[in-house]
Amino acid sequence: MKRWFFLLLILLGFAAGCGGSRVEGKKDTKDAVAAKPPLPADVADLEPAASKAPAGEKPEAPAADGPINATGELVSPVRSELAVRQPGRVGRVMVDEGQRVRRGQPLLQLETQYLELDVKRAEADLARARAAVEDAERDFKRKQDLIAKGSVSQAAYDKSHASYDAAAAAVASAEAARDLARQHLADSVLVSPIDGVVAERRTDVGERLGDNSVAFVVVQTSPLKLRFRLPERYLSQVKPGQAVRAQVDPYPGETFAGRVSRINGVVDSATRTVSVETEFANRDGRLKPGLFARVEIDLGAAVKEETR
Repeated sequence: MKRWFFLLLILLGFAAGCGGSRVEGKKDTKDAVAAKPPLPADVADLEPAASKAPAGEKPEAPAADGPINATGELVSPVRSELAVRQPGRVGRVMVDEGQRVRRGQPLLQLETQYLELDVKRAEADLARARAAVEDAERDFKRKQDLIAKGSVSQAAYDKSHASYDAAAAAVASAEAARDLARQHLADSVLVSPIDGVVAERRTDVGERLGDNSVAFVVVQTSPLKLRFRLPERYLSQVKPGQAVRAQVDPYPGETFAGRVSRINGVVDSATRTVSVETEFANRDGRLKPGLFARVEIDLGAAVKEETR
């Protein structure tokens, strides 16, 4: 009987020891998780933002606190393909590719011999019409005096009146024909509609140009636009009028100043970027359309200005 009693005590003691070890194992595991060793200093900055954020808080996107660099291309705001208003043969070319031109400056002139003859004929027709209307007016005035005295019939009076009206209408028609001939002569000269640079010359003396023949391509160079893209997280920090700086390879070490003119309201879903357009005065004309530029924009400075 005593032997069975001692065996029971031994079994109870063994069971109690096993249970305690399991409880201790769970506690040690929790302590190990809670006491996670810190990351080495050289990789601590690479730890995900979500693991650094307190429990229940959503990590915020990093804000720019200094200059942001990007690459863009200079483009002309206006590119005009110039064609003559009427077909004709080129008589004289006054500019060449690469030449700077002013608004209203003649670029070429068509041959004008026939156009000048048309003007002379229209002027002669107008002079004849004016002589006819003067004669019709004198006759009409005589008929007015005679009909008042009863010396002429109503039919003769009405005919004189109608002749005068027809002569006056002929004068108006002749004046319109003269103006049209003069306009054709004026249109023989192709002028630049903008201040800019001749990017392409597509004609030469003696060539016949049609209604849709492009003779020159003129691009505006002052001001110039510079377009580049920024990551979407900077969208709230870019503002119109914000200063930007640009550098181009033809002028190493030199910085050109411009300002943000427009921010695209749509984010590119493929690249998660937004297009920003800036404007450079370029009064000296050294910047050229098509140049690539390195852009620097201080988004942090813009945020500080807004908080003042």
